[in-house]
Amino acid sequence: MLQLDKIVNYHKALADPTRIRMIILLAAGELTGQELAGKLFLSTATITHHAAKLRAVSLLHERREKNAIYFSLDRYFLKQYAGSLLALLQEQEQEPYTEEAASLEEKNERLKQSVLRNFFSGEGKLKHIPAQLKKKRIVLESLAERLEEGRSYSEKEINGFIKQFHDDFATIRREFIMHAYLYRDHEVYERNPRTMWEKWENLS
Repeated sequence: MLQLDKIVNYHKALADPTRIRMIILLAAGELTGQELAGKLFLSTATITHHAAKLRAVSLLHERREKNAIYFSLDRYFLKQYAGSLLALLQEQEQEPYTEEAASLEEKNERLKQSVLRNFFSGEGKLKHIPAQLKKKRIVLESLAERLEEGRSYSEKEINGFIKQFHDDFATIRREFIMHAYLYRDHEVYERNPRTMWEKWENLS
C-alpha cells in the first residue's frame, strides 16, 4: 500500500477531466504532446502542464526524440494506486483466527526460517538470489525490513544498502520495486508500509 499522502496526491492529480482523458488516450499506446493536443483540441502548453501533474505522481513516462516529447502510461504505478485505497479498507477487516489459520502460520514461519538459513551466510551475506519466486520474496522481505519506513533514500544510498548483502544491487533494487517493497519517485526511494508488500504466503 502506498503511503497516505501519495494516495491523496494521486486522487488530486486525477481530479481533472483533461487528465482522465489523457490517461484514456495513452492506454492505447504512446503519443506525442502534439498528438494529445490534437485529439483533445488543446494547446501543447496545456498538455505539458497536465502531463507534469500526472508525472509528479509517477503515472507518466516521457521521452524526447528530436523535437518531440512522447508520453506513455506507467502501468505499474497505475495498478498500485488503484489497489491502494482498497488495501487501506481491507486493513480494517479482522478475520477470525482459527486453528487452521494458526497451523498455516506456523508452517509459513518454518519455511521462512529455513529459507533464511539456506540463503544467508553466518555473516548475514546473501549467498545468491533464489530462483523460486516464493523463496525470493521471503529474502526480499527480510532485506526490506531493514530499511527505515518514512525515510527517503537516494539511489546511491539504496545501492550501498543492498551491497552490504549482495553485489547485484541493480537486480535486487528492481525486484524491490516490482514487488512493492520500495516506492521510487525521480531517483528518490522510500520503503512502502508493510501492508503494501505482496504476500509471499499467498503463493503456491
